[in-house]
Amino acid sequence: MSADAVGGVDAVGLRRSVTGLLSFAASEEEGLLAAVRFCGAGSPVAGGADGPGGVDGPGNWGAVAVVAHDNHFKDQQTERLRAVLAGREPPAFGEIDHSSAYGSYRAQVLDEVLPGCRRVTAELADGTWAVSDSDLLDPDRHPWLRGRTLWLQIVVRGFWHPTGHVGDYYLGHGEPSRAVEMHAHAVATARYLGAPAPAVGMAIYSLACAQARVGGVEEAASSLGAAIEANADLRVNARRDPDLAVLRSAGFVDGLLSPADALAGQRSGALAGFRDVSSYGQPQETRGFTWERARRRRPSQ
Repeated sequence: MSADAVGGVDAVGLRRSVTGLLSFAASEEEGLLAAVRFCGAGSPVAGGADGPGGVDGPGNWGAVAVVAHDNHFKDQQTERLRAVLAGREPPAFGEIDHSSAYGSYRAQVLDEVLPGCRRVTAELADGTWAVSDSDLLDPDRHPWLRGRTLWLQIVVRGFWHPTGHVGDYYLGHGEPSRAVEMHAHAVATARYLGAPAPAVGMAIYSLACAQARVGGVEEAASSLGAAIEANADLRVNARRDPDLAVLRSAGFVDGLLSPADALAGQRSGALAGFRDVSSYGQPQETRGFTWERARRRRPSQ
């Protein structure tokens, strides 16, 4: 199939963008784990009992638990890619109870989690190049896609989800400026790679959340506006995301929401757009640090 066979999209360029985004997220995870290995589990970078931000626990996950969780979600996406290549329907992954799953993630060994991160990232990248253009780009290609594109699922689970967790980890372990800077670099990387607007919008949205949590209200409002301009489906997320509560209180969010979005949120209580959980039968995704309140935040695809 030619590169422009589906909706005029350069499928090769898209794959290169997705591969770059996967690599960015993995480099952040690997850098964190490598520092833990070098400095020791009790060091500040490890997020253990001696790290800033308090004792590692269900409400403040350590580095190994964070990346083990990320690996789990990437593994589920690789299973979808394998199913596409095998011509079968992938399983519907059930909701994760993060309060109980924490123990299993924390119990994993760094020397297994780090190579697991490398393995699953490579599998996602390889799968992105192995599936057909139609599989990657056509939202109606398979009934289980429910009108969503496969490439965006890969970006959500392989880029947005893990970078969000790493950023939340830094916010919860005494490195707020690093969280903001990492998300700013993620935005710059997405733009450099020529990623499609929905992916760029997700990166900017994460930057807005980090800026809001460190008190940069005006910067966060500007970033949120840019995120919604790039990806209008983020409007309803902005309406209920706990990280953006300070923006809603200051009145910055109302002007970004259309009446239809607000009404839909009041009526259904569900996140709208390409990340609508009900459309996939997937759980609401939680992403590091504020694990309990994050259950109201960002679902995975």
